[in-house]
Amino acid sequence: MTENPVTQDQVQPRPVVARLPKYAAGKPPASVEGMAAFKLSSNEIPFGPLDTVQQAVIEQSSLNRYPDPLSTKLREALSEYLDVPAEDIVTGAGSLGALTQILSTFAGQNEDGIQDEVIYAWRSFEAYPILVQSAGALPVEIPLLEDGRHDLEAMIAAVNENTSIILLCTPNNPTGPILTQAEVDDFLARVPKNVLVVLDEAYIEFVRDEKSVDGLHTYNEHENVVLLRTFSKAHGLANLRVGYSVAHPEITNNLRVMATPFAVSSVAEDAAVASLSQIDRVLERVDSLVQERERVVAALKEQGWKIPSTQANFVWLPLGENTGQFVERANAVALSVRGFANEGVRVSIGEVEANNRFIELCKESLYLAHS
Repeated sequence: MTENPVTQDQVQPRPVVARLPKYAAGKPPASVEGMAAFKLSSNEIPFGPLDTVQQAVIEQSSLNRYPDPLSTKLREALSEYLDVPAEDIVTGAGSLGALTQILSTFAGQNEDGIQDEVIYAWRSFEAYPILVQSAGALPVEIPLLEDGRHDLEAMIAAVNENTSIILLCTPNNPTGPILTQAEVDDFLARVPKNVLVVLDEAYIEFVRDEKSVDGLHTYNEHENVVLLRTFSKAHGLANLRVGYSVAHPEITNNLRVMATPFAVSSVAEDAAVASLSQIDRVLERVDSLVQERERVVAALKEQGWKIPSTQANFVWLPLGENTGQFVERANAVALSVRGFANEGVRVSIGEVEANNRFIELCKESLYLAHS
């Protein structure tokens, strides 16, 4: 039986919908008898929220009321923690929601029909091309260098009169390297002041490289810089969807016009505020994950793997056409990893048992990296 052909009488989506890549969320692990299953495919941390955060969620008693659309309590807490004005902070449904607001406000199709261009490294966060095109803008993808880092020279060369936004992901998802302060300073000195530069710092808490760009310093020095951060990773609040951007008032005043009303629930806001109040405990857990990351990286290098230098809570295996085979081998030992077809595999740092199993899998699969 054949499907009915589409006719002009049927409701049609915008043409861009057919061109959009599909966002692929990390899959849960396969069940293997006799093995504990671990999900290492979504860069979630293996810890649940702190007890005080759980309690803040339980005590939420205003579910019949709309939340504060400005997330005032959270912005004030962030203002104190980051030492920035509260008016410079705009909350969103995760960093993804905050980025959507930025793109909707500053990129799209002009009144003369010309599309704005948004430049970003590729491969990077897989939502970038979806969000850029959904906003009506034109994506300009600049291939990464061989070591998984941004090619800033090529990104500068791509800037033209239609460029509206440049996205810099540091550490880069899914490869892991950071951008240094010196690199970003030089880059910004050559970017036109009417081009918005977004520093996507979703994994900032895991960075230990002293040369890494200081986002807060950079935003203070440049009026066209926006920081993008989230509570989904280090704080372990991925399910509650709370993130934010930090920028100067001439930017944030416009972002609030386009922001989705009530995007951050009062449950998410109270949880985020509670987590910030226990930031020392949050960062202690992050430190333990960083130690695990270094242990995993050292083991892989000892085995002979050549992997990018990661400052995030994941590692990248550049497996090319052997990517699918590695994903299958991981499934066979109850590990869910994130494969990017014909490019490589991103593996989150998880529980010690999961990391040990991943290390052993890499030892048995090293031939895939050289075949």
